[in-house]
Amino acid sequence: MAGDSVTKSGKVGVRAAPDRFADLAAASRAYDRWLREAALPIWWVKGADRQHGGFIEALSAEGDPRPGPRRARVQGRQAYVYATAGMLGWDGPWREAAWHGVDFFVDRFRRPDGLFRTLVGLDGEVLDDTPMLYDQAFALLGTATLRRADPERAGELRDVALGVLDGLQSMRNPAGGYIENIAYPYQANAHMHLLEGALAWAEVEPDPWETMAAEIIDLALTVFIDPKGRFLREFFDASWGVAGSDDGRLVEPGHQFEWAWLLERWGRQHDRADVVEAGRDLYRAGLRGIDPVRNVAVNELWDNFTLRDGAARLWPQTERLKAELLFGNETSQLAAADSLQRYLETPAAGVWRDKMRPDGGFIDEPAPATSFYHVLCACTELFRVASRR
Repeated sequence: MAGDSVTKSGKVGVRAAPDRFADLAAASRAYDRWLREAALPIWWVKGADRQHGGFIEALSAEGDPRPGPRRARVQGRQAYVYATAGMLGWDGPWREAAWHGVDFFVDRFRRPDGLFRTLVGLDGEVLDDTPMLYDQAFALLGTATLRRADPERAGELRDVALGVLDGLQSMRNPAGGYIENIAYPYQANAHMHLLEGALAWAEVEPDPWETMAAEIIDLALTVFIDPKGRFLREFFDASWGVAGSDDGRLVEPGHQFEWAWLLERWGRQHDRADVVEAGRDLYRAGLRGIDPVRNVAVNELWDNFTLRDGAARLWPQTERLKAELLFGNETSQLAAADSLQRYLETPAAGVWRDKMRPDGGFIDEPAPATSFYHVLCACTELFRVASRR
């Protein structure tokens, strides 16, 4: 197992996990079993709030609920998770679980302008009415995925999504794209999730979502991706120039992989070799953030690719696996699958560790519900690729 090892000198050293999977088929079987038998059941049984509605924020490593104020993104992501579970053929109550999240989400979070507020209390009181781009993205992803999985209420879901699209016009940046309602208003990450939501809707109803996706793709090619270094920057000013001070120098390996996967997907669908190549560039940039000792993607680099934050959260490992399954070889794909598996080794099967320290140990804290979306995305890509081998 991964973790700390003590050298002969008595000092603590770091060792990477041993090889776990002989091939992608073995990895696919293991993740499929973990998903169906452990993760999906526990996050429905323990992670859904039958008293107040919706999904809670976290479970402990032992699988105990950790309730608290509800963020919008949790509801959208968990609706995505259970709708996807239905399309994967899970024999559990996926439909009930997905609508449990969406109904609570629309009832408690939706504002009169069609956008979604960011935070409500346990009793449904509004704690923060701010509409964040990030949360609108998961409103789109959750409703689009449920639209595909369970089209019986398609009109209702479409109305919710179009309400978000209309409301987003109030968050437009005159220089293009959108403005996020946080301390970093001009950022790449929120646009990446909006792109993901638009692509999900475009799979069932191309208009107007293809237009939205194409606009964000263009912004990525002309603004977010550094023209010389061919890596993705995070923060900008109002005219989409690179943000000053250290903010503009941040490079997140996980986001290189995440954008790479989306760009490759869109580029192939639209026969855009330049977009596919941009995805490959970001994949290569992300690889520069792999710590070969721990076999993990670290949190942050500087724009000269030196280390900025050597901790390693779970979500970059999921995005690494997705990107490797598109651009890598079987050796690198298995290394990514091995790496992610270490985060899933918890006392209660079906939850995860979220943060690995630079020394290779994990921080003892609850598993955030928001991570399930990341893990499931990686699983579905693994299942898809392994089935073709």
